[in-house]
Amino acid sequence: MNANDIGVRLSKIVKCTVLWDDYARNFYSVDSSSYTLRPSVVVIPHNESDIIKIIRFAKRYSIPLTPRGAGTGLVGSALGRGIIIDMKNLDEIKLGNNFVKVGSGVFKGQLDKILKKYNRFIGPNPSIGPFCTIGGMIGTNASGTHSLKYGSMIDNLVEIRMVNSSGKIIKLPDKTDLKKIIGIIPPRISESFPKVSKNSCGYRIDKIHSKKDMHKIIAGSEGTLGIVTSVKIKTFAHPKKILLLVIHYKTLLEAVKDVQRIISLKPSAIELVDSNIVKHIKIKIPSNTGCLLFVEFDDKIESNKNYIQKIISGKIIRTESNTNKIKELWSFRNSALAFSLKSITKNETMPTLIEDAVVPVKRLPLLLKILDIITKKYDLKMIIYGHAGNGNLHIRPILKRKDKHLIKNIASEFFSSIVEIGGSITGEHGDGLARSEFVKLQYNNEVYSIFKKIKKQFDPQNILNPGKIISNQSTVTKNLKF
Repeated sequence: MNANDIGVRLSKIVKCTVLWDDYARNFYSVDSSSYTLRPSVVVIPHNESDIIKIIRFAKRYSIPLTPRGAGTGLVGSALGRGIIIDMKNLDEIKLGNNFVKVGSGVFKGQLDKILKKYNRFIGPNPSIGPFCTIGGMIGTNASGTHSLKYGSMIDNLVEIRMVNSSGKIIKLPDKTDLKKIIGIIPPRISESFPKVSKNSCGYRIDKIHSKKDMHKIIAGSEGTLGIVTSVKIKTFAHPKKILLLVIHYKTLLEAVKDVQRIISLKPSAIELVDSNIVKHIKIKIPSNTGCLLFVEFDDKIESNKNYIQKIISGKIIRTESNTNKIKELWSFRNSALAFSLKSITKNETMPTLIEDAVVPVKRLPLLLKILDIITKKYDLKMIIYGHAGNGNLHIRPILKRKDKHLIKNIASEFFSSIVEIGGSITGEHGDGLARSEFVKLQYNNEVYSIFKKIKKQFDPQNILNPGKIISNQSTVTKNLKF
């Protein structure tokens, strides 16, 4: 069925906006990733009733469905050839005791403003936070700068409401009998998962210990198991005091070695930016800076302030407790991606392919060694920043030429090395088009077989964002913009 046929037929079934003109299809063919994939039709539902009708239509004609939030994802999770469902109209916000009920189309920036009035916040805070949606954050199992203390989305979910592939509304974890899912997850499955503090690769069955945990399987599932319409998320009271330290290092290696010691103080955040990003930060910084660590405490502030100086090799160049100035300093770290783009020339490219690895913190030196080997082998430059406290670094290789064969080689070698040292190929951005083909590399045959069974249980017709997580094709270079 062509785009016009799909659009005309859908328009007769739902009263919401249905688009299939060239402008709309081109607009939704890209997101913040390095990929482009043109959909047939875009639908902007008003409510769950619209979504139910859309899913039943897609199921009848075997048309792929891909849910989309704000399109801020970096791996192409929200791109698809069939029907794109833009969730922006599902924007309910309802406060509860220590939680908030939120529609999947709500922008996190909007939610933050409302929660701030009540001196509350949600734990996950991606650097693109104001511009991403809650549904997208669930889809990728987003985390951010303070996940060291407050966790990823999977750690903060209370309840999920979604429409399944049959067009039925289900609520997880309660009022749903999912014994079949529980039954195919072996009791010691977590032993086959990397021992890292955050992980967005595959289905997180390692977090499911009983039916009470069933909602957690949706975190990081990228719309492949159902269309999330609303969610309950934990909220926290804002800490009364905060201390932010900016620490100077001559080398990345010195910094990551210190991270292992700093973690013992239980900070709320440990973030790293390399020299490529440092040069864009507008504060006084020593000329020989190889990188900076941003270390934040919101508990035991005085004792941590005194003790940290005794255990680090770096030099503290800024100590800040003023809320507004702390916010300003964090804005520099949150602009790391934008600063990265300023570090490349017109003839260079920086594809989002290996940018989200996570390893056990003690193995961060090994991660740097892997990067050094790759940069020398392929004559590359790398930009490095990210969540050092979680062992999760965002790595941006700068390529001198647009070479798909080179990209595939770098990705294969890098991901193999990450798995070999006990890490995950993605800590918070998901699999999408960039990494789904490598999920079977991350896990053993038993785990990947369970993933396929779960997909079959939730989506037997394979219409929900097909090719993401469970993939039989190589897509890492197939739909690159260049």
